Amino acid sequence: MKQNTKGLLLLAVTFIFSTFSFGQAKKWTLEECVAYAIEHNITIRQSQLDKQLSDISKKDAIGRFLPSVNGQASHSWSTGLSNDPLTGVKQNQTTESSNFGASASVDIYKGLQNQNELRKAKLSIIASQYQLTKIQEDVSLNVVNAYLQILFNKENLKVQQEQLAFDNQQLEKSNELVEAGVIPKGDLLDVKATVATDNQRLIAAENALLISKLSLAQLLQLENFEEFDIVEADTTSEESTILMEDPKVILGKAKETRTELKLAQTNVQISEKDVKIAKGAYQPSLSASYNIGTSILHRNTLFDSSLIPSFSDQFKDNLGQNFGLSLTVPVFNGFSARNNVLRSKIALERSKIALEQQELDLERTVFTAYTDTKGALKTHEAAVATLEAREGAFQYAKERYEVGLMNVFDFNQAQTLYVNAQSEVLRTKYDYIFRTKILEFYFGIPIIKKN
Repeated sequence: MKQNTKGLLLLAVTFIFSTFSFGQAKKWTLEECVAYAIEHNITIRQSQLDKQLSDISKKDAIGRFLPSVNGQASHSWSTGLSNDPLTGVKQNQTTESSNFGASASVDIYKGLQNQNELRKAKLSIIASQYQLTKIQEDVSLNVVNAYLQILFNKENLKVQQEQLAFDNQQLEKSNELVEAGVIPKGDLLDVKATVATDNQRLIAAENALLISKLSLAQLLQLENFEEFDIVEADTTSEESTILMEDPKVILGKAKETRTELKLAQTNVQISEKDVKIAKGAYQPSLSASYNIGTSILHRNTLFDSSLIPSFSDQFKDNLGQNFGLSLTVPVFNGFSARNNVLRSKIALERSKIALEQQELDLERTVFTAYTDTKGALKTHEAAVATLEAREGAFQYAKERYEVGLMNVFDFNQAQTLYVNAQSEVLRTKYDYIFRTKILEFYFGIPIIKKN
């Protein structure tokens, strides 16, 4: 029985371990994360539907140039005493009649409204594509930021693990020094407290890493995000060549490439077309029509019904058609056309102001991004210099502590400053990398460089 229990337990452990290993086998690269987010993000999918609606609107605009064709048919019965359609004599009878016809109409001229509707529809497709691209870029930047946050938390966790391992070694050495009478027992208690603090910091670092993983997994909208992990990419904080560019040059490049600016410009063009469409209502409209139809009559009476011609003869004899032109000249329509023109002009002014605001926002954003990137680089360089100094001070404190020339409080202070300096280097490193990505983005460099 014990052997069976052990066997089942071993099988269960093996299954759990294999399942866990299988789940951990997949690690996501930054490129995979961005591509997956673009494909599955809800806002992007909604924007793709908006683009499909713009495509349909273009088909509607094309359809306005085509004729409208309709067919119709009807059949009716009349029963009882009525005048005979041939003799005029009243008699009991059942009369059946059928009517068939077709009609077509087409706009010849409509104040160029159809042409401007088509031009507007084409611009709307362009605008919807710009809107989709803008959302994709925003999502990509969010993914990059979340990805770098995970990398930072991974490296910070390693720092905390190394610090805990070092303090555990110090705890062992402190035990030996206490036994040798080199340091008082109170110092040993302080070292134990430091180890306990290290464990707390380690737990906090593990939680921060877990939360950052969950944040990116949720951003990607993964269903099984519990085992989500990323590739530990080798990131460097070398100075980017983008800072060698003049901010005005970066701004000029941004004005040529930025999607939000192109979207605002396209919206102005759409508003201009709306004004032309509204003004088209002032002009006369001309349309052409064509109709063709025939009718068939059949009766059942007590008398001979052979006097009514056959169906085929009636179909040909009653066949008729007509052609027509219709000219409509607007004279007075309760100011509706005039008010529509005024509304469209106001919308045009709004779009122009929005474009002007977008240009100002872009200028401010680019110069702010440039300043932030330079500041992030200087902050990181200062953090590196501080770390070098703290590391030297810590090594000196360690040597003095081990020979009993420094108390444990001062040693812990030097150690804490050293650990904090390590974390600050990591934080400023990834902050600089992300801000560099943003500045390169405004310079027209893709967020993810494709091979």
